[in-house]
Amino acid sequence: MPDAENLADLALMENLGREAGAIAMGYFGDDPQVWMKEGQSPVSEADFAVDRFLKEKLLDARPDYGWLSEETADDHSRHDAQRVFVVDPIDGTRGFINGMKRWCVSIAVVEDNRPVAGVLECPVLQETYAAAHGHGATLNGDRLQMRDRATPRLRLAGPRPLAKRTDLAQMEIVPFVPSLAYRIAMVASGALDGALARGSAKDWDLAAADIIAQEAGARLTDMDGEPLAYNCRDIRHGTLVASPPHHQDKLLDIARRTMNKPNA
Repeated sequence: MPDAENLADLALMENLGREAGAIAMGYFGDDPQVWMKEGQSPVSEADFAVDRFLKEKLLDARPDYGWLSEETADDHSRHDAQRVFVVDPIDGTRGFINGMKRWCVSIAVVEDNRPVAGVLECPVLQETYAAAHGHGATLNGDRLQMRDRATPRLRLAGPRPLAKRTDLAQMEIVPFVPSLAYRIAMVASGALDGALARGSAKDWDLAAADIIAQEAGARLTDMDGEPLAYNCRDIRHGTLVASPPHHQDKLLDIARRTMNKPNA
């Protein structure tokens, strides 16, 4: 049954996510070796170590699942599988390298182009976000539930240049969060009222955070307010907004006004 399958996958990902987080912590703050990928995006030896561990353990447990990861070459064999693991070994690698706390191991299962279970393991903060379709979302085992927070100023996170904009005085722009997945999880937990992303995110940045946000009662959408599709041929996504339902229209308007302008 799908529910039982989703919950079994969630338990597997939670257990292996904790182990993966421990592996990453073995490199954190210890000057890991770093290389630059195309687009000047960094990757560290910790990313590769976590990727190898998760690929071996997850596919040993679910050999019929497909695999899509930031640090594994995509041979598109994932399209032959009904269910696919979508993994970012360390989401927020630049922050990880610089000793920042807000990075995480991101693991999701995608079926029919939507995530059905996901885990974000944030070892420095000792936080584990988890969700399965129809079963809610949790933070360290406690249920997450979206609530309407009465506030004169919305707390918003996004790309680093967002804090420099002068047309967002009515917003409280929080300090830069290097992990996009964690930004979205902060919306799910109520720590943020919204999170914005430029058009550079890929499936592995989003899938686990998406199901966590959805199950907490939040939304992650494109600029048309539509949910995202995963495990497609093209895994890139455009400008995105994560928000509670009651702030979605306002956050979409802000994104349309700011994210496609210079220095956004």
